[in-house]
Amino acid sequence: MSVYEKESRKIRTMVLTALLMALILVLTFATKIPIPASQGYIHLGDCMIFMAVIVLGRKYGTIAAAVGSALADIMGGYAFYAPVSFLVKGAMAFILASFLEKALEKSKVHSMILAAAGMVIAGAVMVAGYYLAESLFYGNFLTPLAGAGMNTLQFIVGMAIALPLAGALSKTPAGKDFAFRINQGGQGGRTATALK
Repeated sequence: MSVYEKESRKIRTMVLTALLMALILVLTFATKIPIPASQGYIHLGDCMIFMAVIVLGRKYGTIAAAVGSALADIMGGYAFYAPVSFLVKGAMAFILASFLEKALEKSKVHSMILAAAGMVIAGAVMVAGYYLAESLFYGNFLTPLAGAGMNTLQFIVGMAIALPLAGALSKTPAGKDFAFRINQGGQGGRTATALK
């Protein structure tokens, strides 16, 4: 790879990271629905977190998820949640990417099934992370249960949007450069030019 190609790839990665960070922020901020009996809210940002991992891979997908989610909290008047969102959404992206890296390389299972399984695991970590943080905020373990149910619904909706979107985009010319190819009709896997 020439110096020009390396620099071009770095710029492309920076631009895609910023773009996906902004999409996470916008979908989190613009679609927020307050959770009754809680100080939190649900949103559609999780679908873009899942897409950020699929497009960018572990490192940059995690950065986009953590920063985009924290900025949405700050801009949306939930600044006290920003550190929690930074850690929880970053962990969610990191776990999904780590799962996909291992599973897609070694498994013969359909890539769409593996992606769904990874999203469920990452979503469960998100639900647990917010539940623990809200338990500390409220000083009890009962009040955050309302938020846990809504957070579960949030990642399921995000997954229902992200899976077909990733499958469709993986078939386009842009899909050849995704960190993970999620194919609706066949085996997926890491791309040869996966972003690190």
